[in-house]
Amino acid sequence: MCGVIGIAHRNRHVAPLIVDSLKRLEYRGYDSVGVATLYNGTIFIGKDKGKIDEVDAKLNLKWLPGFIGIGHTRWATHGPPSRENAHPHVDCKGIIALAHNGIIENFLELRDCLSRGHFFSSETDTEVISHLVEELFKDEGDIVVAFRKAMTMIKGTYAIVALSPLLPDGLLCARDGSPLLVGLDDDATYCASDVTAFLPFTNRGIILEDDCMAVARKGELLAERVSDGTIVKPKVIEIPWTIEMACKGGYPHHMIKEIHEQPQALRETLTVNMRELDEAVKVISEANHVYLTGAGTSNHAAVAGKYMMARLASKMMHPVLSSEFYEVLQDLLSNDSAVIAITQSGETADTLEAAKYAKSKGAKVLAITNVVGSSVTRIADAVLYTRAGPEVGVAATKTFLSQLALLALLALRLGELNNALGDVELERMKQKIYEVPSLVSEAIRLTEEKAKLLAKKYSSRRSFFFLGRGINVATAMEGALKLKEISYVHAEAYPAGESKHGPIALVRKGFPVVFVAPPDETKSKIVGNIMEMKARGANIISLTQEGEKEVEQLSDDVFILPATPAPLTPITYTVPLQLFAYYMAVERGADPDKPRNLAKSVTVH
Repeated sequence: MCGVIGIAHRNRHVAPLIVDSLKRLEYRGYDSVGVATLYNGTIFIGKDKGKIDEVDAKLNLKWLPGFIGIGHTRWATHGPPSRENAHPHVDCKGIIALAHNGIIENFLELRDCLSRGHFFSSETDTEVISHLVEELFKDEGDIVVAFRKAMTMIKGTYAIVALSPLLPDGLLCARDGSPLLVGLDDDATYCASDVTAFLPFTNRGIILEDDCMAVARKGELLAERVSDGTIVKPKVIEIPWTIEMACKGGYPHHMIKEIHEQPQALRETLTVNMRELDEAVKVISEANHVYLTGAGTSNHAAVAGKYMMARLASKMMHPVLSSEFYEVLQDLLSNDSAVIAITQSGETADTLEAAKYAKSKGAKVLAITNVVGSSVTRIADAVLYTRAGPEVGVAATKTFLSQLALLALLALRLGELNNALGDVELERMKQKIYEVPSLVSEAIRLTEEKAKLLAKKYSSRRSFFFLGRGINVATAMEGALKLKEISYVHAEAYPAGESKHGPIALVRKGFPVVFVAPPDETKSKIVGNIMEMKARGANIISLTQEGEKEVEQLSDDVFILPATPAPLTPITYTVPLQLFAYYMAVERGADPDKPRNLAKSVTVH
């Protein structure tokens, strides 16, 4: 989710162009910035944590010499924001400098292999790539061949741009799983993670495919497959976007762009290193009492996490709202307790206060957050990162699904270690967890048009109920929150079995009730709840999967989702509720990116 740019120009020093390109990528969010250029066989680098203008004022980034250069805006994933961790990264001998967007899953293994004879100056996964290229060059004697071989050895996702004194007239670039585009004009070639970076220079571009690398010289591109070295002839396209459109990926709002980014966010989140996962498991497995805490959407993740832990790990955990944490747990915490603190920003005041109180009582803290180096990570005994990248829209979307995926992975690993699941079920669930990104992609495809239609149909309604059972109480809670926070329509969520203990008194003809109704062990009971609401004239909107005829026949409107096993259903079933809330906001003339009275990170009590 970082910003990457590389420029090879025929007759202009590129540093000013790179800095300007990076500023057009600022909307993606970042914590550090860096530029490297090549001039007379020497690599020049300026980088540091902070904003582009601040670092440029301090280091004169625009004055770095050379007609070839690369730049990067970093969103920390491995190691906190610092000058050392900022990109670009170089090898020991200065034969390559590179910038990288993505996650290298096997970087620890590669780093261990390279530990003899190589000095590492950062905590990043990226730096291992430059040292790996250096090591391979010793045998290959050709920087392009060494670069390609390095790409075959790294596992994970990447969009890489690199320069080398051994390739004085061009750039090296590669892509697998992370976006990388190439812009072409008569005088230059541009490699970037986002078309925004080079759109002022040219609207002629190439989308580099996965498993491809290229040598980008001034005005031309030579591409080949990483896996077998076969030549690729990519198609040049004309990009019809304005700069404003490009900043949002062609979408009208950041929120809908981020909903569509969820499959990629999930892929990167699921690349968590096993050592980090086992450290997290150790914190909670050694505790007699475990509590999950969060606020808002993160609290909904905590509620879902309770069910995941019970189902996959046979471990009972208790979700407690961060703002109520002290009132509920005062004098109950001790050194045999553990707290899982879930916070997207890592700065949520109530969650930080809960974590601090837990530590003061001797409890261990596991943090789940999206921001490396945030306050909660300095309190925690162990940290798991949702590698969802920056989220600009105030309403959490991809960070929520990433929290759910990480909690599921954590529960499954805990269940594996305490033998909570049989071998067959364990392998089935492992497979299904890693299929989640594809399932979410399919959920978007299946439900987006339906969400638009239903938003038009229901945009004038003044109140909604969202009902679910079991783990999908959390899904219903998140759906109701999304609707009210961005479209300003009153919405309430309940466990479906509780609806007849009061809420049903509000239901009359035409009252919309949303049911989260997957075909799991709660199906027969939730069908009964649907019948109760329908008998009172409610409009039934159901979320289920293909073949569930009983639910479909009882419903006025249905979202059909891909088959998803419990307890992973909240990850896919949340998608149409996000889309419905978004299109409701659009229909009602509200700005979904900036809901009134709300902030992205709540840092006050």
